[in-house]
Amino acid sequence: MAFNRRQPAIALQAAAALILGVVALQAAAKPIRDPKLKSSSVLIIDQGDSSVLYSRHSDVPMPIASITKLMTALVVLDAKQPLDEPLQITDADRDRPKGGFSRLAVGTTLSRGDLMHLALMSSENRAAHALGNNYPGGVPAIVAAMNAKAYQLGMTSAHFVDPTGLSSQNVASPEDLSKLVIAASQNPTIREYSTDRRYAVKVRRHLVEFRNTDNLVSNPTWNIIVQKTGYITEAGKCLVMAAVIEGRSVIIVLLDSFGKYTRVADAKRIKTWMETTATGRAQVSMR
Repeated sequence: MAFNRRQPAIALQAAAALILGVVALQAAAKPIRDPKLKSSSVLIIDQGDSSVLYSRHSDVPMPIASITKLMTALVVLDAKQPLDEPLQITDADRDRPKGGFSRLAVGTTLSRGDLMHLALMSSENRAAHALGNNYPGGVPAIVAAMNAKAYQLGMTSAHFVDPTGLSSQNVASPEDLSKLVIAASQNPTIREYSTDRRYAVKVRRHLVEFRNTDNLVSNPTWNIIVQKTGYITEAGKCLVMAAVIEGRSVIIVLLDSFGKYTRVADAKRIKTWMETTATGRAQVSMR
């Protein structure tokens, strides 16, 4: 076979062209930045393909505070208790042992639906406890139902001891809570109540207006399907939500955020991060 002196030169040219092409693609590609979140534990999931977009300590169970109320609402709705049934706030519904403030005075009578609305939207602890007290079998029975529901949903590290979230023994990992948020987002009542901006009820002849503890529901740039905030000292500031960002249905779990506004700021950082990485597949894991 005759030796072609041009073959080495052609091969070198091809290799050079390949290298230049790779370099050009790398230069054109936008780097996927860390969203620089401040929450201790984070999980962001794309529901479309169940891919994890970002995680930090997502398998570690932690106190979840009032995120508990999503599970309380789920089991009450599962029991098909009538939402129009009037229920009375009693002394047993006071926030013990924390002794927190409530505008629902003992003796106030509201419908079960009103109480659920306030528990999900305004994180009203007496409302959530009254839902538990009026569950068939009372608080022990609703707590058992909550733990059974957690098992059914595959929340392997979750554990509940009360229907309000005031106990630090109510724990779950972000991975567990993503399953709870998905289940909650499939219920139209929870979707409506948790994302309502404000709601008024009659307390001792006066109309009292309650507001959502998550001000993102009032932001027109957000499309929130379901949400719940939470706070006790042991849990820090918490926020979970199902939302649509850049056309993608996402589940966001933020636990133990430091500072009054950090959980909301983190949610905004996530939205900006997803918007700026919309052309790529943002996937960051920091277990």
